[in-house]
Amino acid sequence: MAPTDETGQTAPQAPPFGTPPPRSPAEGAAGPGARMPRWLPRAMVLALGLVASFQFGSWAFHQLTGLLINVLIAFFLALAVEPAVSRMAARGMRRGLATFLVFLGLTIAVAGFVTLLGSMLAGQIIKMVEGFPDYLDSVINWINTTFHTELRRVDVREGLLHSDWLRRYAQNSAAGVLDVSAQVLGGLFQMLTVGLFSFYFAADGPRLRRTVCSVLPPARQTEVLRAWEIAVDKTGGYLYSRGLMALVSGVAHYVLLQALGVPYAPVLGVWVGLVSQFIPTIGTYLAGALPMLIAFTVDPWYALWVLVFVVIYQQFENYMLQPKLTAKTVDIHPAVAFGSVIAGTALLGAVGALIAIPAVATLQAFLGAYVKRYAVTDDPRVHGHRRRVPAPGGLLSRAGRLWTAPRQRTAADGAGNEPAAEDGSTGERPGV
Repeated sequence: MAPTDETGQTAPQAPPFGTPPPRSPAEGAAGPGARMPRWLPRAMVLALGLVASFQFGSWAFHQLTGLLINVLIAFFLALAVEPAVSRMAARGMRRGLATFLVFLGLTIAVAGFVTLLGSMLAGQIIKMVEGFPDYLDSVINWINTTFHTELRRVDVREGLLHSDWLRRYAQNSAAGVLDVSAQVLGGLFQMLTVGLFSFYFAADGPRLRRTVCSVLPPARQTEVLRAWEIAVDKTGGYLYSRGLMALVSGVAHYVLLQALGVPYAPVLGVWVGLVSQFIPTIGTYLAGALPMLIAFTVDPWYALWVLVFVVIYQQFENYMLQPKLTAKTVDIHPAVAFGSVIAGTALLGAVGALIAIPAVATLQAFLGAYVKRYAVTDDPRVHGHRRRVPAPGGLLSRAGRLWTAPRQRTAADGAGNEPAAEDGSTGERPGV
């Protein structure tokens, strides 16, 4: 019989001499003698390595974002000049020399445009500075006549020269000279980076394609080359169509400005053509602002005429000119183009807005070759015609039916409960 303690519970028996006491499952799993699993240190080291790699990759990506954007711009620029370079190389010219000549032509065109635009702006600024005293006299005379004051140009000039606002503005401008110089140098370095990468991409295009295809199986090589060819066609076609529309827009606005007698009409025509076509969505209105401003200095009514012409020409371009020129080059829906510009701007800013349309056109053309299409059934609903179901009568007709329905049911019940005739017939017609 097992011994019991004072509470009446059975006391645990002592183990035999020399035998260790039994352990509970929890004590056996985490007791002082338990050992760490062999896989746990390796798992911890692997997890720490993955976290460190992710942090380093994220830091490196943020540091190299500017370079990656420049490389992306250079790649699309190389795709744009690829048709001209390939055509010149096919005629026996070395590919490097052909690329150099193409980029030399682009550089001369851009430099000439910037020079003309700068001379125009400089001339307008000099004209405004020379005419500022006369403009100030007219304003002072109007104020004196309207408000019966006795202002003089000398008093206004002395007040401006000794004002705190002008002193603070001069200090801020002097402090901002270094920032402007740094931004100009940064922009020049960025242009040089894009130019060098785009030159190498265009000059060594075949070698680059061979390098990419060398790490892929033959089936994937065909797909990559096809995508590359589509990208070249769409990007070149996009720039070709935009160039034609820029030429038409520039000539049209030049004719208007020349007819109105607005100065610098040729430069303003080139400005409107390029800005309106290569800055999507809002480029037309940005391009029309400068001619309106210069026309306003000639005659305020001329600025109104320029605004009306810009709006009318924009409608003509959207509905007649652009669909015909881009039907075989880009061929994407206007809503898709607008959405792609917004998405590109949100992702990469102005650069994304420029490359969004050719990128989306390339993707659409590439996917269109692998999406299976079926013949559409000849259904009127496909063309937007809905099937018309004959509607019930009006309110009075429905009320009349609701009123006569109980009476008809009562009459039918009465006819069914009629007594039998004397000859035993029920009054029903004999069956045929």
